[in-house]
Amino acid sequence: MARTDWEQQFVEYFTVRAEPLRRLAYSLSGDWHTAEDLVQVTFVRLYRNWPRVRAESVDAYSRRVLVNAFLSDRRNRRREAVTPDPPDLPAAGVDVAVRLAVRHALAQLSPRQRAAVVLRYLEDLPVAEVATLLGITEGTVKSQTARGIQSMRGALGDPVLTKE
Repeated sequence: MARTDWEQQFVEYFTVRAEPLRRLAYSLSGDWHTAEDLVQVTFVRLYRNWPRVRAESVDAYSRRVLVNAFLSDRRNRRREAVTPDPPDLPAAGVDVAVRLAVRHALAQLSPRQRAAVVLRYLEDLPVAEVATLLGITEGTVKSQTARGIQSMRGALGDPVLTKE
């Protein structure tokens, strides 16, 4: 059975964007298994709507679907959390203790704060795009991000970085 043009475009998009979306999902969820589930949900929804998605907004659309899936998963979480085995060896040049501390601090945030922080600082998206993705105002993005960063600084215990 031959693929249609739009299906071929979808396959090409999947090939290029699956890994970056998986990293974003991991940044949001903190768990590779959940990240895989979120990316799968994202691509299923994207496939259903692919012929209607505009080429210039497909990245924003896929991020929006992923963030919505993450927030929905957090609201409806009734399953056990799966903890993957630790890696055999740490990555070269990476301070594992700092990385784990940041992941832990990020995990302590509310899902919306976490999404705002991840989208602003790990995905490096502008405030306006984060507001659109989360369906909130730009002011709310700024306040959620500021509160999230402040909470993380407090959780990391760095007195220089926290306001007292």
